[in-house]
Amino acid sequence: MTSVLLVAGVLVAMFVAYNIGGSTTGPAFGPAVGADAISKPVAAALMGVFFFVGAWTLGRNVVTKLGSELVVDTGVFTLESSIAVLFFIGVALLVGNVFGVPASTSMTAVGAIAGLGLAGGVLDLAVMGQIVVWWVVSPIIGFWVSLVIGRYFYARLNGMVAMERSTGPLFDVDRSGFLPVPRVHRTTNRRELFGTATVVAIGCLMAFSSGTSNIANAVAPLVGSGELAMNPAIVFGGIAVTVGAFTIARRTLETMGSDITELPLTAAIVVASVSSTLVVFLSALGIPASFVIIATMSIVGLGWGRATRTVTLGDAVRGRSPDVSVNALTAETREVQPMGEEEEDLIAGDLFDPGTTGRVIFFWMLTPSLSAVASFLLFALAPV
Repeated sequence: MTSVLLVAGVLVAMFVAYNIGGSTTGPAFGPAVGADAISKPVAAALMGVFFFVGAWTLGRNVVTKLGSELVVDTGVFTLESSIAVLFFIGVALLVGNVFGVPASTSMTAVGAIAGLGLAGGVLDLAVMGQIVVWWVVSPIIGFWVSLVIGRYFYARLNGMVAMERSTGPLFDVDRSGFLPVPRVHRTTNRRELFGTATVVAIGCLMAFSSGTSNIANAVAPLVGSGELAMNPAIVFGGIAVTVGAFTIARRTLETMGSDITELPLTAAIVVASVSSTLVVFLSALGIPASFVIIATMSIVGLGWGRATRTVTLGDAVRGRSPDVSVNALTAETREVQPMGEEEEDLIAGDLFDPGTTGRVIFFWMLTPSLSAVASFLLFALAPV
């Protein structure tokens, strides 16, 4: 019976990891795929590799935090309770997908485990408090760092990243020898190569940061139960994420690669860099972090910084003042622009919509709350 439950638990954990792979590959590599820098299979392969590296290294810290430190008695992590916790995580992801809002997997996982610990009277309030404090502080840090970048450094960064795609592929494959050798296409320029490498590198960083934080959401309950060792758990989770990246992530890659045009390339690089760095830092501390919340506050901070930037001499001569709305983040012409180039004069639309932002924040708070309450009620009324 135990072996059957363990197999069921592993399958449920892999299902959660499968959905993580499907939902995080698009944000990580969508811009690179949309810019024809890499193909979808290459994006999926990079996602799988860098997610696994992040999970195998820093991800262990977060698995330990959720699987053994959040509760003072890991005995509450029976196979049955672990499967139930993973079920709540999966349902929360489903709710977010149904309403078109990316639910925070990390917050939902913590909520479900906290509900289990609270019902059993073994929740470590000090550890829970530490996690909550970082949940509040990290988006604020992301906001202010991005604000400073947007106000003082964005124009210079945009000039470095901006590139115009040449005709033809980036690389040719020389098949004349024993092994095929990629060579730079004759029409590819150095600036284009730098921009392409930057976009792909940022995607790899995001995949790595996802592995450091999200692996715990799929396997921490099983590892905490003692029924599954850390290394096999990470391997199972990494495989499932890779399968998700190669299958259901194809649609999110298309969406993120073609429908996210409101966010210029330079802004996307800044947001991804700031958010991923914070997530990796928190993972090193063992704190499960919400990338989507940090990234959202980074977007708002970057836009705010650009909107309040100092008036330049040229602006003063032409009698212009800086746009004072957060919409300045998306300042670009309505025509198709070379990657990274933007016009300061025109606004392409609303990036910061208060109504939409309020709905997103509401569901971010709702999903972990529902997960915690449902978990608490289940284990309080029907302990397993």
